[in-house]
Amino acid sequence: MGAPTRHMDCRNFAPIDVVKGICHLSKERVQADDASCPSFDRLPRCGECERYSPSDQQDVGVCRATPDHPMTYPGLAAVTCEWFRWRGR
Repeated sequence: MGAPTRHMDCRNFAPIDVVKGICHLSKERVQADDASCPSFDRLPRCGECERYSPSDQQDVGVCRATPDHPMTYPGLAAVTCEWFRWRGR
C-alpha cells in the first residue's frame, strides 16, 4: 500500500489558504490535509521526478534536467515542468 493521499496532493485541489481549498470536481471546500477522495489524481512534484536528486541539506535537492542543476524543493509542484518524469514508472 502506498503513502496516504491528501487533498493538497491532488491536481483537482485549488488552495484558498494554507489550511483549506476547493475541489474542482465536487466544488466543495475541503481541508488540505484531509484524506483525498476516490477521484484522486496525483499532482507531480519535484521530489517524485526521476531527475530530482536530494542534497545534504534537509528539504532541498537538485534538478538534474538542465546542465546548471538548479536547487529545488521536493514539494514544489511540477505541473508546468517540461522535463518532469515520474520516478519508477
